[in-house]
Amino acid sequence: MEPTTDRLKTPRAAGMAGVAFALLLGAAIVLMRISIPGDAADATIDQDRRWAVQLALQIVPFAGIFFLWFMGALRAHTGEAEDRFIATVFLGSGFVFAATLFAAAAAAGTVLNEQTPSDFGRHYAYTLLATYAMRMAAVFVLATSMIGRTLGVFPRPLAMLGTLVGLILIVVGSGVPWSELLFPAWALVISLYILRVRRTAAPTDRSGPP
Repeated sequence: MEPTTDRLKTPRAAGMAGVAFALLLGAAIVLMRISIPGDAADATIDQDRRWAVQLALQIVPFAGIFFLWFMGALRAHTGEAEDRFIATVFLGSGFVFAATLFAAAAAAGTVLNEQTPSDFGRHYAYTLLATYAMRMAAVFVLATSMIGRTLGVFPRPLAMLGTLVGLILIVVGSGVPWSELLFPAWALVISLYILRVRRTAAPTDRSGPP
């Protein structure tokens, strides 16, 4: 029964990694938002809030690691039946999101190290996070929802929720403050659903033949 056990471990790993990623990314976004505001009228970082940027910079690498684990576990869960085209979009958008997230953190770090933070550096970090990273996240959400709906991995309401979140992130972008929190919120919902499925499937597996 080892193959069955492996299939049960994969969703559990995806769920745990997804929860960790969602919580860490959400915390990093909040810390970046309160310390590096997007308002053009406020181009400086409050000295009392520099700790927030420092903490966010420590969190982002771990968020990226958990995201890659989450992405790999989700792909393993779909199996060989996944559509090649959608899978390519899924992988590409996920990797670009992770790279852009790290770049945004690096840009925020340069702003932090400046004695007088420049408006350019602040805008650069903000644009990378709120515009480019979030639009790649939107593509990732849309691709994941399409795979989940096509293969029946996710229920229809959950797939529709992902489609809605993806469209909002693409259309809204950085136009609405704090809208980037939709991505970690979606990842948290997906992860909790996977963990719930794991808990309901485990007793069924234990009751089967040895």
